[in-house]
Amino acid sequence: MIIYGVYIVSKSGGLIYNLDSNVPRIEQERSFTYPLDLMLDYDSKKVSVIFNKKDGINVGHVLTAVNSTSVNGNTIEDGRDVKTVLENPENYPLNLKFCRPKLTTNEKIVQASTFYPLYAFASQLSPEPKSSGIEILEADTFTLHCFQTLTGVKFIIISETGLSGMDMVLRKIYELYSDYVLKNPFYALEMPIRCELFENKLKALLEMVEKTGINNLDK
Repeated sequence: MIIYGVYIVSKSGGLIYNLDSNVPRIEQERSFTYPLDLMLDYDSKKVSVIFNKKDGINVGHVLTAVNSTSVNGNTIEDGRDVKTVLENPENYPLNLKFCRPKLTTNEKIVQASTFYPLYAFASQLSPEPKSSGIEILEADTFTLHCFQTLTGVKFIIISETGLSGMDMVLRKIYELYSDYVLKNPFYALEMPIRCELFENKLKALLEMVEKTGINNLDK
């Protein structure tokens, strides 16, 4: 069982906790001829694709290596400028490696705030009153599982596809939240969760679930 991450969203729609568990590093290395058929943005912190795609390399992917030499920001490890190398026809063919970057904290906050109205919209679409909203959202590469408490706090798990019993895992996470966050005298509701004991217990839970499944969860 693979769990990619856990999100906790407050009743007002703000991201108050996130834990990345087993986020895969997706890399694609391809040989390119001149002219380069990808449009790149040469930012000081990264070189990323902003237009077109090729063989699994999509918009947003970041350049990590040129001819197996690592790229740091917009500079190759040997000191050469990436833009200068890529714009020189004499350097081709080139082997370029791209990867999907990790989400920044701000991007995760945007995702959480985007999911909040989607959840409410799904509840309104239901032909039956008092719908639970989105509980499972399936895609071809992952599944989103959501559990909302009576107070409106949402617990979200992103996992591999085809897993069952994630509702039990979500409720177990809720128990940890109740025991180690809500009972913490220094925690204020709606604020980001910074509780080391809660995080350690959560990591131990995810590790157990990934190794042995849900059979050892307290029912």
